[in-house]
Amino acid sequence: MKKYIYLGIGLIISISLISIIFMNKNNNQNKKAQIAASEGLESTILAGGCFWCVEADLEKLDGVAEAISGYSGGESKNPTYENYAEGGHREVVKVKYNPNQITYKQLLHYFFKHIDPTDGQGSFGDRGKQYSPAIYYETEQEKESAKQVLKEIEQSSVLKEKLQVPVLEKQKFWPAEEYHQDYYQKNSIRYKVYRKASGRDSFIKKHWGQSADKLPKENNKETSWKKFEKPDQQELKQKLTPIQYKVTQEDETETAFDNAYWNNEQEGIYVDVVSGEPLFSSKHKFESGTGWPSFYKPLEPNNIVEKEDKGFFSTRTEIRSKHADSHVGHVFEDGPEPTGLRYCMNSAALKFIPKEEMKEKGYGEYLDHFEK
Repeated sequence: MKKYIYLGIGLIISISLISIIFMNKNNNQNKKAQIAASEGLESTILAGGCFWCVEADLEKLDGVAEAISGYSGGESKNPTYENYAEGGHREVVKVKYNPNQITYKQLLHYFFKHIDPTDGQGSFGDRGKQYSPAIYYETEQEKESAKQVLKEIEQSSVLKEKLQVPVLEKQKFWPAEEYHQDYYQKNSIRYKVYRKASGRDSFIKKHWGQSADKLPKENNKETSWKKFEKPDQQELKQKLTPIQYKVTQEDETETAFDNAYWNNEQEGIYVDVVSGEPLFSSKHKFESGTGWPSFYKPLEPNNIVEKEDKGFFSTRTEIRSKHADSHVGHVFEDGPEPTGLRYCMNSAALKFIPKEEMKEKGYGEYLDHFEK
């Protein structure tokens, strides 16, 4: 009789454990689905050795919607697991995250504490450039933020050796084969054996301990424009001058040679007059002879939205700001090298922040941009 009682209890416990595991998996999937469904997700590409491990660590992080294993940094097209190293690629992970839940700098701090940033020749048991760490930036802000985080990690004196993590311009991302995606879930036993043998976890525990999963507090003043909510039209009319309202909200064009910034030569950045989101830099400004401020590239491509404009007896490419949806100007293909583009903007859609005021007004991350 006892035998059957014990069997029954064992069966109940087994079913309960399976249910808990299933519920936790569903809860995690639901949480990720909610993050992924939210608007304003951003992405970045990080290399930290075996992409199974990097993906597994980052997907556990609150605010991360998805981490995708893949290849990047090389010259060959359509790389596979068999030939990606020969083409100069690294194993990388593309991370999609919600900047309102976790900032880019917080993400990088977590990332650095889960890799060996002092090893430029590989990663733990995996050797070769294809396993070496790297950060691939897309915008100037990401570039400067990455350098700042590297400096903060180095100054912490936790790692005695010099950091060897290059900050590189983003290149095309090639997703890895399907069997590599979520490998830590699909092949959990094999993954755990590999991970333990690699030495990754012992390295993390030795150097960071419980602080490995703690995110640094960050002053969000510098990214307050990411949380911008556009006021109603009545409030905008009160906030903006008549010409600013006509340009940004009614797609008008200001008068050439009779606007604030067409001949401005000061160092600084140009932000959206409505939201404050960074758009252009004085370092990319040039004299176009048109009578409007012109730039050969944006400071923050992620804040630029291109739309087809069929007005004015021709088809042009309109430029609008991402967060405020302001009409800013148009882009043409008659600019100088290296881009050959001319972003012809309206001064009325912009607000100029002089270099000496950038830190005070929350744009301190861009100061290094002017020291190159």
